[in-house]
Amino acid sequence: MTFHFSDFRMDFRSLMEKLQQNGKLLLITCFSIIILMVLICVIVFFLALRGSEEVMVPNITGKELSTALLELQAKELYPKIQLRFSDHPDEKGTILEQTPAPGAIVKAGRRINLIISRGAIIDRVESYIGQNVDEVKVHLQSLFTSTSRPLIVLSEPPLYQFDPSPAGTILQQNPPPDTEISDPVRLELVVSRGPQNNTVKVPNLLGLSVNDTMLLMSRSKVVFDFSSRPPNGQEIPGTIVSQLPAEASAVNAYSRVAAVFAFPVEPNDGIIYGIFTRDLPAYPYPLRLKFEALTPDGERYQLTSFDHPGGSLTVPYAVPEDTVLILSIMDNEASRYTVTPEMME
Repeated sequence: MTFHFSDFRMDFRSLMEKLQQNGKLLLITCFSIIILMVLICVIVFFLALRGSEEVMVPNITGKELSTALLELQAKELYPKIQLRFSDHPDEKGTILEQTPAPGAIVKAGRRINLIISRGAIIDRVESYIGQNVDEVKVHLQSLFTSTSRPLIVLSEPPLYQFDPSPAGTILQQNPPPDTEISDPVRLELVVSRGPQNNTVKVPNLLGLSVNDTMLLMSRSKVVFDFSSRPPNGQEIPGTIVSQLPAEASAVNAYSRVAAVFAFPVEPNDGIIYGIFTRDLPAYPYPLRLKFEALTPDGERYQLTSFDHPGGSLTVPYAVPEDTVLILSIMDNEASRYTVTPEMME
């Protein structure tokens, strides 16, 4: 059987005649399909716009988490959970807050923000015996900063008594350690004042410079009352020229020792001499004080650190002009003072 290429030739002329005869029908068909697609898109758009069914947010505040989740599930709502410590141990696992509020109308599938109690940050009284009372105060403040009602409240002032333990050491507490906390408790403490009739020897201050004096202050258990006057005769400017009581005298711990500096009247090589003076409240036991300098260039450094029972405070200094002197009590800044040449007049 023989095939010729002409047998497969397309008759374009007859094809065009058929398209012309049926063109109107084809145009109507295409137009109808387009209209149908537009209608389908409009219907889908409005269905999507309508969205999920609207529901009312249930009141689940104060309920257990498991109960709250079941109620949300029944409304086709979903939780977004955050944890937070609360004021009472019995609240652990309960809903503290919810957003949106109960009664709000929202669409099904909405996320509801829930804040759930982790319970109280502690549920038993710790043992504070042997710790420093000021450190315990800071510890308790840090525990309950996120709660509106602290579970442990210190009874102020504590009961102080003389004891061989270092001053500020907690000797007794009530309630005792491991007492369960069901409601806020008041913690009563017995605190050491330090040894009674503890005697020390007065150090030799004569001839000490300001820097040497500051070093001695950090190691002495006496309180220095410094004063100053211009140098006389052969006295070396910037040194201690007299003291009372005398060297090696036996005194009670934190007794006061008077010392007089011979300070130059004018700044020496840009250094200004003076006495930093403050009146402090009387403390039940000596507290740690820190004396720092902040230079005009922004450098901050410690001059001295020492224990002080309160009352009159005097600290010598020899620093450049415009230096800021900073006094801190138990690491809390208490006072600032800017040094100027007028202070020497």
